[in-house]
Order: sequence, then structure tokens, then C-alpha cells
Amino acid sequence: MTLFTPDIRLGLGVLVLVGLTALVLRSAQVRLGWAPSWAVLRGAVQLALVGLALRGVFQAPAFVAVALGVMLSIAVYTAAGRVKALPEALPAVALACSSAAGATLAVIFGLGMLDLSARYLIALGGIVIGGTMTAATLTGRRISHGLHSDRDEIEGLLALGATPRQATARICRRSVAEAMMPVIDQTRTTGLVTLPGAFIGALLGGADPSDAARFQLVVLAALINAQAICGVIVAYRLGAPAQLPEDAG
Repeated sequence: MTLFTPDIRLGLGVLVLVGLTALVLRSAQVRLGWAPSWAVLRGAVQLALVGLALRGVFQAPAFVAVALGVMLSIAVYTAAGRVKALPEALPAVALACSSAAGATLAVIFGLGMLDLSARYLIALGGIVIGGTMTAATLTGRRISHGLHSDRDEIEGLLALGATPRQATARICRRSVAEAMMPVIDQTRTTGLVTLPGAFIGALLGGADPSDAARFQLVVLAALINAQAICGVIVAYRLGAPAQLPEDAG
């Protein structure tokens, strides 16, 4: 008989990893406090609650829209909080994330790339919404930094008669491009550097490797599309303020 149950081994393993994280950061004098440990604890609690909630969603597909709405709301709130230095951040992020996720999911299920079922909607919807949150955060923060670091250049262009959008066009293009780099690199190195979570999850769920690969391809294409749409909308809505923020960094 095994001394430790799988759940106990899981808990011990997580504690060891969290402890090693804290040790490495402390030795390098990286001052994050309890943030990494709290993040893992919070993630564990949230995953347990989500697991229970999804059982009900799968048994009552009418609640799929509610579940996706909650995911989207949290994503928007989180991303907007990261770029709150920019005026009107919340409505801009809300428009960007909802439009990007909605358009991407509409293409995928409208063209029949995946079956329109509760499981696929929740799984792919969560991944895509999470991607838009990342894109909105990265694009917004890079725009905020650019408005601060390139302030003299922007003011010079405005003085020469450029509109706010013309004066910040280079910053916006650069911000969207840089925000897209992580998902582009992830897609380019899939199967060479990492095996993505959706692929591994499908395999562990008993799917045929070719079916798992097809699902992962849909995920990667969806992420690139959603993040591109989201980044462009965020840049358009937040990248040309009527007045430069005093502290854009």
C-alpha cells in the first residue's frame, strides 16, 4: 500500500516547487514577496471551484454563455487594471477583448472547424479570451511606455501639424508587433521546443495524436487571430489620446 495518496503527493510537490521558487528569488534578491506563492494558492482554489462549476455547465449547456461571460469580464477587468494609466482603458479593453474573441470563435464554429458543443466552446473560449487578455495588457503597457519615453518626439510632430493619431502611429505599430511576439514564437516552435497544453491535454484525455494535433492547430491559429485583432483595437482606441498622460509609464 502506498504511503502517500496521489493528492498528498500532488500537494507536497506543489509545496516543494513553491519553496524552490521563493528560494531562487530570494537568493537573487528579486523582491516579489509572497506574490508567487499566493498566485499558486489562488490558482489551486480557483481551479477546484472551476472544476466543480464546469460539471454543471456541461450538464446544462445553457450556462455556457454565462461561463464565457464571467471569463471575459475577469479578463477585461484584469487587463484594464494593468493599463489604467491610459484614459478610457476599461471600455477600450472591453471592446477589444470581446470583439477579438467573438470574431475568432465565430469563424471557427461557423466554418465547422470544431463541433459546436459545450466542451469545445468552454475549452477554446477560455483559451482565446485568455489570449486577448494578454494581448490587451502587453499592447496597452507598451503604448503607455511609448507615450512616456517618446513624449518629446510626439510633441514635436504635433507642433508640426500632425494629428494625435499620426504622431503616435509608430508607437502603436511597434506596440502591437511586440505584443504579438510571444504567440508568434509559441506557434513557430510548437513541437520543437514545447508541446502545448491543449495538445497534451487532448492526449491525456485519450484523443488520437493526429486529432490532438489538429485541435492544437486550431488553438494556435485562433490565438494569433484573436491577439492581432485585440492588439489593433487597443492601439486604435488608446494610442492617440487627446492629451498625453502625465505619467504614462
